[in-house]
Amino acid sequence: MTGASTGMGAATARELARRGFHVLAGVRQQADGNAIRAAGIEPIILDITDSSDVAALAERIEGHTLRAVVNNAGVGGIGPVEVLPLDDWRRIFEVNLFGHVAVTQALLPALVRSRGRIVNISSLNGKFVVAGYGPYAASKFALEAMSDALRQEVGPHGVQVVVVEPGGVKTAMASHGPSAVDRVTARLTGDQSKRYGALLQAIPAHVAAFTAAGSTAEEAARTIARAVTERKPRTRYTVGRSAAVLTRLSGLLPDRVLDRMAASDLGRHYPA
Repeated sequence: MTGASTGMGAATARELARRGFHVLAGVRQQADGNAIRAAGIEPIILDITDSSDVAALAERIEGHTLRAVVNNAGVGGIGPVEVLPLDDWRRIFEVNLFGHVAVTQALLPALVRSRGRIVNISSLNGKFVVAGYGPYAASKFALEAMSDALRQEVGPHGVQVVVVEPGGVKTAMASHGPSAVDRVTARLTGDQSKRYGALLQAIPAHVAAFTAAGSTAEEAARTIARAVTERKPRTRYTVGRSAAVLTRLSGLLPDRVLDRMAASDLGRHYPA
């Protein structure tokens, strides 16, 4: 799995090891690897945007049976579309989309040989987006589309592709929200501040409330483990009630209704 340093990734590595798998657990730093190292868990330094790291991963599994790849590395991305610099957009897509494509391309020959499985960790925001979350949601919408194409391309060759869509999960990623918002706010022009200032003030409280009401990392890990192990997996799994409800409604309700739902949910956190 591509991101096992903390939170949902670390919990998933432990859950899969508990079920008897030997888990290659991608981490960014040696200290993270030392923290997660255990029976059945082999940390491996992995930056999925670094081609040499991806090549080393492919070399590590050469000659072994690869049961599944869990593409779960990711970064957040908050800010109005008008405001967030293009370099930030590119960084988000490099990690949340292109890095997963790179890993998938490198490991697909082994997965075809073993008739293995790819599990891509998307998000509720891959189906349903709220103002201010556009950069992150765009990368997850793209991951959903890539997964749909990949499922059709490799299914005839025995490789299954599954998407997992978590809603709120109690992980450390949510704690990065306020500092990310501060960086965006600092860039605003006077006119942009009038347009988006209140929105940016609302986002940290919205993230905190959504996360606090979410699933635990261990609950998410059990769902991901199901996606890896079930003999006939669904094409998509959700984690948490919000994801189950909103991903379904996103395909049923008109866009304007979804917009009003999103605005109402976020509006509760606007400054008085």
